[in-house]
Amino acid sequence: MTERQFRELETDIARYRLLEREVTDPLAACLIHVIIQELEADLQKDREPGQRRCRDG
Repeated sequence: MTERQFRELETDIARYRLLEREVTDPLAACLIHVIIQELEADLQKDREPGQRRCRDG
């Protein structure tokens, strides 16, 4: 994943966090929270290999 894609994913996560705070429906809030968790997991998963390369190099 490129640095630009990382930034876009981080921006998406921030937008979902704002939406989660604004939504009043409990089910919608729960679903948005799940989306945020999945996006954060994807971000972490994609960052780990890059961090390993920096340590090895």
